[in-house]
Amino acid sequence: MKIGLCIFATEYAIRIDELAREAEARNFESLWVPEHTHIPTSRRSAFAGGQQLPEQYKHTLDPFVALTAAAAATKTLRVGTGICLIIERDTITTAKSVASLDLLSHGRFEFGLGGGWNAEEMEHHGTEFKSRFKRLEEQVRAMKEIWTKDVAEFHGQFVNFDPIWAWPKPEQKPYPPILLGGESGYTLQRVVDFCDGWYPRGRAPEKVLEGLKDLKARAAKAGRDMKTLTVSAFATPPDKKVLDDFAAAGVTRSIFLLPPEPRDKVLPLLDQYAKLIR
Repeated sequence: MKIGLCIFATEYAIRIDELAREAEARNFESLWVPEHTHIPTSRRSAFAGGQQLPEQYKHTLDPFVALTAAAAATKTLRVGTGICLIIERDTITTAKSVASLDLLSHGRFEFGLGGGWNAEEMEHHGTEFKSRFKRLEEQVRAMKEIWTKDVAEFHGQFVNFDPIWAWPKPEQKPYPPILLGGESGYTLQRVVDFCDGWYPRGRAPEKVLEGLKDLKARAAKAGRDMKTLTVSAFATPPDKKVLDDFAAAGVTRSIFLLPPEPRDKVLPLLDQYAKLIR
């Protein structure tokens, strides 16, 4: 099982290029960043469990800019969005950002995405909360057309464009792995239907293991080979037993969440977590 890292890349945290170099030097497999374009001040959408929203959610760097810096500073480290809120993005320009990053990183990009939880945030981008996953599916299918065809077109309810030329194409063929975040049965079915991997929250290990059994059953029913699907558990506890259980169950990678702190607080954690790499 592979071991990765995730951090809210902010202006006050360790620089993402420095973190990437330090992570690669310690043999971590990947580095992931989340996304929020902004946080509405209304706070109508409650944060998970009604908790106070952590400050870093207001400060995230653009994920594609941050990961380009991380990729440029490394040679083998994979870089990923965990997650990209594509329902708040233009489909055609996002397809170009993904392809450009994959090309510049020589095929090291993992495209984690999700539907999001902040209704006001997505409303500011013209997206309705209740239809966000229908939009997400159309966006994914449309981007696949753009990445794999010289002349692409798509006609759906939320994404609609006549034949276009759009380059570059991703270096990974047919396109970078698409991982979907979430834990519901709907999420697992979407993973099987049009994605390449599942991106669950690993902080509740038992839920990941239960979900993995469900994912295997859904894949078998759909005739989808589990070898074509990855499982990347985000915010996995840095605990040997949890990692052993995940590895035995077939989890592809565990991702440790780092605090958005300066280098003097983050680098000691890298040294500590690196001891758990097989």
